[in-house]
Formats: sequence, C-alpha cells, structure tokens
Amino acid sequence: MNHPAAPRHIILIGMPACGKSTVGVLAAKTLGYRFIDSDLIIQERDGRRLHRIIREEGQEGFLKIEEAVNLSLGNDPHPTVIATGGSAVYSPAAMAHFKSVGTVVYLRLSFETVEKRLGNFTHRGVVMSTGYTLRDLYEERCALYEKYADITVDEGQTDNIGAVLESLCRHFERETE
Repeated sequence: MNHPAAPRHIILIGMPACGKSTVGVLAAKTLGYRFIDSDLIIQERDGRRLHRIIREEGQEGFLKIEEAVNLSLGNDPHPTVIATGGSAVYSPAAMAHFKSVGTVVYLRLSFETVEKRLGNFTHRGVVMSTGYTLRDLYEERCALYEKYADITVDEGQTDNIGAVLESLCRHFERETE
C-alpha cells in the first residue's frame, strides 16, 4: 500500500518586520502544523537577546550561532512552520538544509513598508554591515531571499495579514488534501 508523502515543513524567510512570526503562528494554527521561531530558539539556547549577542559576539559570531540553530531545525517528522531570522539567508548551509526539509517561502514586502514597520531597529537584533543603510540591507537581502525561495508571497505595501495568510495557506492546503 502506498502512503502519501508527509507534508513538508514551511520555512518563512524575509526582511525583519515582514511578518514571519505573525503569519507563521497563524499558518501553523490554520494548517495544523507546529510553529518554531528560530530567533526565539537562539535566545533561549544562548540566554541573551539577539541585539546583545550581536553586540558581544559581533556579526560573525552571531551568524555562526544562528547557523547552528538553523541546521538543528526541521528534523521533526511533524509538519512545522519555521519563522527564520532575516539573516538566515547569509548561511548557504542552513538554506540548503531548509530546502531539503521543506518549502522555503519568501514573504516579500516593499522597502517603504519595512522602513515604516521597523522604525528604530537597534534593539531588534538586526545583522547589518557597518556603513550600511536600511536600503542597502534591503537590496542585499532581497536578492538572497529571491535566490532561495521556492514560493514568494508578495505583501507589497499592505498590512493585511489575512490576505497574506490566505495566499500562503491556499498553497499548502492543496498539498495536504
């Protein structure tokens, strides 16, 4: 007897403040998946908030910690929505791992909306090269998000989480029916 393949994990990537955690929790509830926020796992395992890790370990140190955590996720057989940190795409190894265990979904948001939502992001724990502006970071990361995405959900300039959730869930509900 052939059994259908188990649903794959859903890995959310995108800029900080694009709604990965919010959409992730709601998608997990709607689809009956588990939910993991990689930033929270990093903080829990390390015992420090993200901005403090970046300040004390530097960007390279933080990215090594983030990569180790990301490589440890997605091994659970139960379908899971994983909200990654915005800098997850700086690790080719982590992204290859995510693509091997699930479907990578890029939540694309306009620069203007990212800028509005982020406000003062110094306490948010954003990895950004010295001298970079938010625009520089946006352009650098968007190219990586597009490179790794299996699916892109374009949020444009909307703050309508319901529409984003519906678009995302519509794809995965078809896979699990």
